[in-house]
Amino acid sequence: MTDVSYPQWGTPGEAAPKNYLVFAILSILCCWPFAIPAIIFASQVNTKYAQGDYAGAQNSSQKAKMWSIIAIVLGLVVTVIAVILNIVIAASDYGSPTYVS
Repeated sequence: MTDVSYPQWGTPGEAAPKNYLVFAILSILCCWPFAIPAIIFASQVNTKYAQGDYAGAQNSSQKAKMWSIIAIVLGLVVTVIAVILNIVIAASDYGSPTYVS
């Protein structure tokens, strides 16, 4: 028989890691190109856990969370920049005279 050693957080009987699927799906509203990997990794968590790949399930869980956070932060940053630019453009156009011929 061989001695089987498991990683610290990947022992059989341990609860499955969070899959962050809802978080990944919601992040698609902010920045969909970065949310797609989040959804892919989130959908892999339960499958890998069921197959006994505990380390892979934990890794996919961490990547799903990371990509979801990236998508949400990037989406918020782009939205704030767009709002600021719209305000600046509207403010600069407000004072210019309109000529009607």
